[in-house]
Amino acid sequence: MIFLDHAATTPVRREAIDAMLPYLTEGFGNPSSRHSLGGEASRALAAAREDIAAIIGCRPGDVVFTGGGTEADNLAVKGIALANPRGRHVVVSQIEHEAVLEPADYLERLHGFDVSYLGADENGWISPESLAAVIRPDTTLVSVQLANNEIGTVQPIAELAEVAHGVGAVMHTDAVQAAGWLPLSLDGLGVDALTLAGHKLGAPKGVGALVARGRLVLEPVLHGGGQERGRRSGTENVAGAVAFATALRLAEHERQDASARVTALAATLTAAVLAAVPTARRTVSPERQLPGIVSFVFPGTAGEAVLLELESDDIICSSGSACAATRGEPSHVLTAIGMPRDLALTAVRFSLGHENTHDEMLATAASVARAVTRLRGERT
Repeated sequence: MIFLDHAATTPVRREAIDAMLPYLTEGFGNPSSRHSLGGEASRALAAAREDIAAIIGCRPGDVVFTGGGTEADNLAVKGIALANPRGRHVVVSQIEHEAVLEPADYLERLHGFDVSYLGADENGWISPESLAAVIRPDTTLVSVQLANNEIGTVQPIAELAEVAHGVGAVMHTDAVQAAGWLPLSLDGLGVDALTLAGHKLGAPKGVGALVARGRLVLEPVLHGGGQERGRRSGTENVAGAVAFATALRLAEHERQDASARVTALAATLTAAVLAAVPTARRTVSPERQLPGIVSFVFPGTAGEAVLLELESDDIICSSGSACAATRGEPSHVLTAIGMPRDLALTAVRFSLGHENTHDEMLATAASVARAVTRLRGERT
């Protein structure tokens, strides 16, 4: 099998499995329990928190473990907006993941917030000028992805944060897709809060984190026993947190070499696909892109049909966000950047990972050419 859907999820790293296994077996205690088993779990949780904080450049207490990236985004958008008394205006981009768009809509529908949606250009780029045009003295929160999960565009987060901070607003970025590929320093990015998800970088599904500077007050999304310093109630997933910290530490250690290697693989795939299917084109320019996300449109086909053809050749990829794959509608990201609906429905996303090879890129391009030919009813 050739797996090219790493933006949806990644294989769990052996090192992460080995690290978490003791806390699924003999070290299974509740970290809130006041006995030896609980103490062992609590120490493991604290060590995982410290590892993540060292990479992000924050205090360990700024790391809030969650059940994944979606919960962390919800805690950021709802938690910051509802706890911040300075205003009831929120700014998000039109190309955010649904985990940001839906909480913003929730604030508008049920809490009377005014939400402004930033547009992007044809390459998914969001300019600081566009934010400056809509930001207001009463803006509470600005949330823009560091890197888009469908088209891979990397945003000028530090410049956007400067605009947000100019009016006193909080800046949050969803860095789920960028982890392992881009630097994640809070100070370097200039943000106040940042979202991560373990399963995007070699940890199991079901664990994530919101990193929020200590001065930020968060209204909890989950209420209960007051874990995570009262910001996220619920017994912590100790094994998941340990695996998450292990995977993030390895990804950060390998980041520069992995980025260079995967960038070269993406260039090989792009050249091979465009040579094999002359009518194909990339959805966005390869500039300002994550290393491993390559998205194409194939006019005259249906993207979902191309996926099925490729899967018959044991090649796994997607048409966009896995969270929206069942809707049968074109990607909101592609339509937001001005792509016609019919063309957006032909899109296929390939997202590469550490284990992919040069030969797999060539095999994938050949399979794409066969798939498009069959779907168009052309002669081989």
